[in-house]
Amino acid sequence: MGALAFWKAVVEDRSNFLERVIDMLAAHGIRYCVIGGVAVNAYADPIVTQDLDIVVAIEQLAEARALFEAEFKVREFPHSLNVYDPGSKLQVQVQLDPELTEIAGRAAVREVMGLSIPVAAPRDLLGLKIAAALEPTRRGSKRQKDLADLVRLVEAFPALRPDIPTELAERMFL
Repeated sequence: MGALAFWKAVVEDRSNFLERVIDMLAAHGIRYCVIGGVAVNAYADPIVTQDLDIVVAIEQLAEARALFEAEFKVREFPHSLNVYDPGSKLQVQVQLDPELTEIAGRAAVREVMGLSIPVAAPRDLLGLKIAAALEPTRRGSKRQKDLADLVRLVEAFPALRPDIPTELAERMFL
């Protein structure tokens, strides 16, 4: 079983939701990139997750939203649009912070779990993961996963280690 088939089996994606989202963005020229744990998988040994976090170019966000709403269930939260399909447990989380849009401009196409998709640069991922790990309102289990993702990034890119705040480095067992 290939990586993509495994991921799709774990998230029970019987409707090809993952491919439909990626194809939809590509077909309409929507500039985006993957962030979060799936993006870290492009640089380190993969860990399976049921979330696909993406950033869309701010000037194309309204168009992306309209495309998603035409085909999928969309719920808006303070910082994200969450896109769902009844035939899949995968959840696509489109980040709404306009400051993140520049990350998409620095992304490069990488292989992730059997897909070639735009992925945020390692230094951008590091900054996002540091912010998430330091966010006190975030669930403890999510912050622990953020720490693990930071360890995976630093192992893949040792030059990033000095950018880790001391308070996090001590908890990362580096």
